[in-house]
Amino acid sequence: MHTTEVVVTGLGATTPLGGDVAGTWSALLEGRSGIATIHEDWVADLPVHFAGRIAQEPSEVLPRPRLRRLDRTQQFSLIAAKEAWEDAGSPGVDPTRLGAVVSSGIGGILTILEQYDTFRERGWKRVSPFTVPMLMPNGPAAAVSLEYSARAGAHAPVSACASSAEAVADAVHMIRSGRADVVIAGGTEAAIHPLNLASFASMRALSTRNDDPQGASRPWDTGRDGFVMGEGAGIVVLESAEHAAARGARVYAVAAGVGYSNDAHDIVLPDPEGAGQAQAIRDLLEDSGLAPAEIAHVNAHATSTPAGDVGETAAIRAALGDSAADRVAVTSTKSMTGHLLGGAGAVESIATVLALYEGRIPPTINIEELDPEVRVDIVRDKPRDMPADAVAAVNESFGFGGHNVAVAFRRA
Repeated sequence: MHTTEVVVTGLGATTPLGGDVAGTWSALLEGRSGIATIHEDWVADLPVHFAGRIAQEPSEVLPRPRLRRLDRTQQFSLIAAKEAWEDAGSPGVDPTRLGAVVSSGIGGILTILEQYDTFRERGWKRVSPFTVPMLMPNGPAAAVSLEYSARAGAHAPVSACASSAEAVADAVHMIRSGRADVVIAGGTEAAIHPLNLASFASMRALSTRNDDPQGASRPWDTGRDGFVMGEGAGIVVLESAEHAAARGARVYAVAAGVGYSNDAHDIVLPDPEGAGQAQAIRDLLEDSGLAPAEIAHVNAHATSTPAGDVGETAAIRAALGDSAADRVAVTSTKSMTGHLLGGAGAVESIATVLALYEGRIPPTINIEELDPEVRVDIVRDKPRDMPADAVAAVNESFGFGGHNVAVAFRRA
């Protein structure tokens, strides 16, 4: 157990379900999909014709001169950070005690591709002078730190689809270690582009249900055929409980603990036994001091891939034990948002926090026939009330390279 308690005081998001947390959360509880057909001409040559684009374009929120100097990942991160900061009550904090940890799994890939096209077609003089700060993977962290004068440190852990969960976890450590009183943490991704869709499709990682985009993301269903690419950002404001109490802040939840591991199994495929994932959960329990029976809910990584979904539920059972695993309510909000890659863990952490705070667990949609190898209680089709005596909930995120991160939140 740790002497410095870390709490969540602000939430911000922009996702395929809504331009803010309220819109995203209400859509999750409704069981509404944010996936839709892509209508650009370039999609015709691809095997996948759909994705989860954000519900509100940055151009509706940010001024045009600012948009030109920011990659789409950075635009998302600033929009979500602004909402989270204001939701937290715009904490009065010494800039040297304020940190930022904001991740992206891929970075400014749209800038790289667009500016290379400009260079090739129009020459080097037409390349934007902002290309390098727009494409660098730490660009979102830098943009947020500049916006809020975060001088305690600005970090950008990159661990593929576990990146933003790791950002939240690292922010917890940053406060526990005494480096900061408040940290703006989360992640962002903007990678819906023909090259990226082609690359994932070439790996046979994407669903090809072009005739049913909203039904394509179907974690744990026997007919699942791959994930659906999404985009967006999630940001949380974390602070020491002492700092939050001193300013009378509303507390959504306690960030109770974190767990990390690595499969060291394959650059893409997860360990089919889920051993590394189970180890991350065990480390989380030790770090947080929570007992397995106190975990009431897991927002799973479950992306809708044949290889990954079942192994994760086996890991939950292995880590918690049969008795606790039989009682835990498991869901995958990716069934509605698609997979936000480096932004996924932060958006799903927000959903996990709100499930505790609001007492409602969002459903997993699109399960027509549950895979018989799944041996945990999946919340399907309709939201479920959180048990009145629920103590804690866990968000899990895993990434290419074998990265496993779990973050536990406890009721305040």
